[in-house]
Amino acid sequence: MILDEKLRWAGFWILDGLRGGQTRKYYDRIRYAWKEGSSVAETEERIQNLIRHAVKTTDFYKDYPEDIPLEKLPVVNKDTFRQHYDSFLSSTYKDAEDNRIMCTSGSTGTPLRMIQNKDKICHNTAGGIFLGAAAGYYIGMKEAFIRVWVNNVRKSKFRLLQENLIMMDSSRMDDKALAGMLNVIEKKKVKCLVGYSSALGELSEYIRKDGRDCSKFRVKAIIPISETMPEPVRRTLSEQFGCPVRAWYSNEENGIMGLQNEDNEGYHIDTETYYYEILKMDSDEPAEPGELGRIVITDLFNYAFPIIRYDNGDTAVAVRRENNGRFKLYLSVLYGRRSDLIYDCDGKAVTPYIITNNLWDIQGVKQYRFIQEDIKDYTIWLNGDPKKMDQEEILRRIRPYLGEEARIKIEMVDEIPVLASGKRKYIENRCQKYQQHKGFCG
Repeated sequence: MILDEKLRWAGFWILDGLRGGQTRKYYDRIRYAWKEGSSVAETEERIQNLIRHAVKTTDFYKDYPEDIPLEKLPVVNKDTFRQHYDSFLSSTYKDAEDNRIMCTSGSTGTPLRMIQNKDKICHNTAGGIFLGAAAGYYIGMKEAFIRVWVNNVRKSKFRLLQENLIMMDSSRMDDKALAGMLNVIEKKKVKCLVGYSSALGELSEYIRKDGRDCSKFRVKAIIPISETMPEPVRRTLSEQFGCPVRAWYSNEENGIMGLQNEDNEGYHIDTETYYYEILKMDSDEPAEPGELGRIVITDLFNYAFPIIRYDNGDTAVAVRRENNGRFKLYLSVLYGRRSDLIYDCDGKAVTPYIITNNLWDIQGVKQYRFIQEDIKDYTIWLNGDPKKMDQEEILRRIRPYLGEEARIKIEMVDEIPVLASGKRKYIENRCQKYQQHKGFCG
């Protein structure tokens, strides 16, 4: 780190120490658990403390016994929060002046406002600092953040200066906008790039197409967020900038919950802050080891709006490793949104990586969306230069994963729009048989 970055890093911890050092305490706990694992006993105690608090102070949980086991409580989702919002607010914290309100993006429905208490905010800060450092980003580094900067997330000039941050808007991603982004990244000596995976992917494609040499840029870390980044795109970005590319697993309602492994597509979860269950796709029973299931989150530190057994709509295969009373949790495969899972002709879930990894390097393809129309019917929307595309090669790559009976149609389109949040949808399932899955995505 250069001098001003070191001063910002040191200054942050000095200020935290003057305020009692709570963030540092949480940071050290998370760092220790990342290496050694979280205590099983302490985690169980935190869960029961949270349940007791929720029973005593919220209308939603008031009729449950204080000592009820976690697995006996209902699984909730965003729709539950929307329909019973006031019932989840803790009477102890709902009017606290030091609360913070976080809003979900609204990509898959109406935006949701989530309240966080001071201790939760402090824990989120500690987790963000640790998982940033693990990815190569340290407080004080010059950071460029690529996203749609709507009013409720825009930062003031003072905050931008304080955080050494540059806002880059992904609502426009044409060649002129992408060239401008690269020029700013180079001129301002940006050290860390954070942004939507699709936006970073388009930046990478522009670099490839333009023949731009970015190897001498100052970028030391790239952190994709919000969407799945195809592994080939991740490798290409890493080669273009000569730095690691490791995604955060995060959302607005909880925070940064995990970090992608350096050498594969799996994720290591912050078990000091969050307790994860992986439940079966069609019931609230635990998934078997190695079985694809629904991610259900208990946020151990949000007491203002208790988030207990929250089905966030994502699916994964998890691996839990336990030793000497401590445990670690890894998502060996993160499938993403349950509502966007696609299935082969036999009804088996297919990882979205099959699609994204096989389409990313097809010449002439600028944008795409893969749609499951029915049990054996699929459509691929392609935007780009049809003269350069090898459509037979696309079908040859994808058909083996769907089955020989799969009927795959390719349609050329002028544009594939992004969602209101600025994220790009690569996979969509319209098959009526699988429509019940949408109830879990919020």
